[in-house]
Amino acid sequence: MKPRILVIGAAGNTGRPLAQGLVAEGFRVRTATRSTTPPLASAEHVRFDWADPTTHDAALEGVDRMYLLAPGLVEDPSVLMCPFIERALARSVRRVVVLSASAIPEGAPGMGQVHRLLRERAPEWSVLQPSWFMQNFTDPRHHHGASLRRDGTLRSATGEGRVGFVDAADIAAVGVRALADEASHDTAHVITGPRALSYDDLAAVISKVAGRPVQHVHLGPEEARRHMQDAGMPETYARLLVGLDALIREGAEDRVTDTVQRITGRPPRDFESFARAHASVWR
Repeated sequence: MKPRILVIGAAGNTGRPLAQGLVAEGFRVRTATRSTTPPLASAEHVRFDWADPTTHDAALEGVDRMYLLAPGLVEDPSVLMCPFIERALARSVRRVVVLSASAIPEGAPGMGQVHRLLRERAPEWSVLQPSWFMQNFTDPRHHHGASLRRDGTLRSATGEGRVGFVDAADIAAVGVRALADEASHDTAHVITGPRALSYDDLAAVISKVAGRPVQHVHLGPEEARRHMQDAGMPETYARLLVGLDALIREGAEDRVTDTVQRITGRPPRDFESFARAHASVWR
């Protein structure tokens, strides 16, 4: 019988397609979200809340492998995630795959501590380190998606810095292989799209496919922080993202990798193809 795989955050941009991919390959999948409503009819489901340990045992029961999405808008997710991982390993969970980010190195505060714990303690592991999601520009709950819909602007402190924006579906496809392959990957996968683009480049592509003018408004760090807080983001998290904007501005994300092609056997989706498929959300 194939392993049972727990997918935490199975209603999200990466969790849903990842769970669907595992089900399609015949794995026993248990989805876990804060809702009692199953995101997939073809999988087991449990309610799960990172901040509520009483929901953890049911999620881990009989699990061999698991995919972890960090709790949202939490400044230091390692405080919640590391004890859960230790609990899972003590219950004989063998393989753990975690979604982190390309901007967070192993050992850094927060997710970098989760990364280190996996490498040092998990029998089998992978850390997915994607660049910034293309879905940030279509999701109305994200400050970029919201401002594009509201007034046709992207507002950032990234300057002319470029990013290898990646489709969440490509991240999920790498995650499926990290969980499903017989041999554990035991590595960190830096995942990008095929081309690094600036926010000015993004605005030009969205303008073309949406048939309306879109502008990248260059902000200073404090202006960017206020913009994020005005969109409902907690101040501590807004300051964290402004710091990541600075890294982009300095060139830290100006790279592309062959991870999607090498792990899945197909090329990653480019931003213009993604934008054309979602153009209606910006019109």
